[in-house]
Amino acid sequence: QVQLVESGGGLVQAGDSLRVSCTASGRTFSSYGMGWFRQAPGKEREFVATINWSGFSTYYADSVRGRFTISRDNAKNTVYLQMNSLKPEDTAVYYCAASSSVGGSVRRIDYDYWGRGTQVTVSS
Repeated sequence: QVQLVESGGGLVQAGDSLRVSCTASGRTFSSYGMGWFRQAPGKEREFVATINWSGFSTYYADSVRGRFTISRDNAKNTVYLQMNSLKPEDTAVYYCAASSSVGGSVRRIDYDYWGRGTQVTVSS
């Protein structure tokens, strides 16, 4: 069992930066690929970024590539999402997730554990 807790969300203006974090407890954190997803009101949850177990391999959705950076610190059991040049359309609840696929994944179905999410609101 893995418990995931997100933090760091908030209200920012367009163009600002924000970093959200996700801390894991339970089973060995480095055994999991990690991902960030987001869900805006009235929309389905969508993939944002994923990182493999070591942190050396990452992949992004087209909508955030070049603006967002996913990273992890296995010693701290934490995965981060650094978000720069934020836009109003980035407004959503951001969820982290852990996958037994150590390489990470873009598919929701591949994730075994989910956090409860943290709200990010970007005003124009």
